[in-house]
Amino acid sequence: MHEFDYYVYIVKCSDNSYYTGITNDITRRVYEHNEGKDPTSYTYSRRPLELVYISHFTDVNEAISWKKHVKKWRRKKKEALISGQYELLPDLAKKGFKK
Repeated sequence: MHEFDYYVYIVKCSDNSYYTGITNDITRRVYEHNEGKDPTSYTYSRRPLELVYISHFTDVNEAISWKKHVKKWRRKKKEALISGQYELLPDLAKKGFKK
């Protein structure tokens, strides 16, 4: 079986919003976001972008699942992930969390 690399990433946009995506070439993908290759994309009018999180996978299905999971998170939970504060993730998952 041939292994491939997949990356789930979060970029911080110039308006301080976050965009979560998946790619098999992180360098190329971040470059494409910053170059504005697609005028209809979320990131096009929010450039420049900064890569703030990356997670590596060898199984595309696991990568897709993780991306879908993270994409649903609220900002505070994404920021805990980005900063490596994994211990905060369970509390931030609770509804009505106010900190």
